[in-house]
Amino acid sequence: MSLSRRSLLAAGGALGAAAVSAPPAAAESAAGPGGPGRVRTGFERLAADGYALLAGERVGVVTNPTGVTRDARHVVDVMHADERVDLAAVFGPEHGFRGTAQAGGSEGRYDDPATGLPVYDTYLKSGQPLADVFTASGVDTVVFDIQDVGARFYTYIWTLYDCMAAAALAGKRFVVLDRPNPVTGRAALGPVLDRAFATFVGREPIAQAHGMTVAELALLFNGEFLARPVQLETVRMTGWRRAEFFDATGLPWVPPSPNMPTPETALVYAGTCLFEGTNLSEGRGTTRPFELLGAEGVDRRWAEAANALGLPGVRFREAYFAPTFSKFQGRTVGGVQLHVHDREAFDPVRTGVGLLVTARRSWPGFTWRADRWIDKLTGSTRVRTLIDAGAGVDEVAGAWEADLAAFRAVRREYLLYR
Repeated sequence: MSLSRRSLLAAGGALGAAAVSAPPAAAESAAGPGGPGRVRTGFERLAADGYALLAGERVGVVTNPTGVTRDARHVVDVMHADERVDLAAVFGPEHGFRGTAQAGGSEGRYDDPATGLPVYDTYLKSGQPLADVFTASGVDTVVFDIQDVGARFYTYIWTLYDCMAAAALAGKRFVVLDRPNPVTGRAALGPVLDRAFATFVGREPIAQAHGMTVAELALLFNGEFLARPVQLETVRMTGWRRAEFFDATGLPWVPPSPNMPTPETALVYAGTCLFEGTNLSEGRGTTRPFELLGAEGVDRRWAEAANALGLPGVRFREAYFAPTFSKFQGRTVGGVQLHVHDREAFDPVRTGVGLLVTARRSWPGFTWRADRWIDKLTGSTRVRTLIDAGAGVDEVAGAWEADLAAFRAVRREYLLYR
């Protein structure tokens, strides 16, 4: 842990540009058993080692439907059936352990019908109340195995953070089983959270698209942010390269949440989720959430304006759709559909900002949500106030560059893969 870096990041949105660059951490070879396209997850490596890391421990697992093996069996079912593991509890995040709840919901406390294991609800719990859940469960070690999508406001990484903090309070060991960042780990992008805007969609000052895996984030959280670091173990993947998208991994895609149906959704999410902070639909209630955006009264002018920006790797199609739930339920709206034609060049955050800029300019009905949710998503007031002042994409993006450079310098110390 570096006290200077902890102090630097504590400044949140006021991160300075003078951060000292650190050399990249020693990286695990990406070749791995099986070569490209044969990524072995943290769980696969744990199981292959006979669960030696968990020997003699009563174990609880924080997971959801994405915690699966290569042959699509759930890790809880696999561990429960293996006498080498003393699996005592399951902890469910937003949407629940088995994934039955929509956005903003969870499954509550119940006994899992398939295994008989007690399932505890972690959603919206943190600090001592969550530590009390771990204590009541009787586990010695808490294991985390959830597929992330690479965006700061996707809540599973803050479930990770909250569970690490609670495990430290409860005196529990914490083990993170790594999985790929599905949109690559090439770079951190976008604004860095100002701690004054900390919520469950952003607890600490990291970039909007963090470019890290969950194990790397766990190391970052433990080294930079947690007031009481937890006893942490991480189980790395083999065979994953930072530049790989999910389809190169050979792993099955399980929707991490109901509105994240495909890896293509994850590709755009770090930018287009910003439309949650507006009065436009972000595509919930359609078969292409976060790829379809629109509202009543929007017409072809938005797509034309967005295409005129010349954003790399993406084109915009005039589109009409009727959401089956959420905003504009059952009503036909106009808007755009994103078509990413070069995902290597595509920048989701700049694209999201470009769409906000052009939506505001081309549709007179544009408004921000009254609760200023956009500030929680972007991590400060800057994006909103700059767009309201008529700023373009370059000016908005320029406002976060110093903070982003500082975050990137700290991030490099915690990267595990080339």
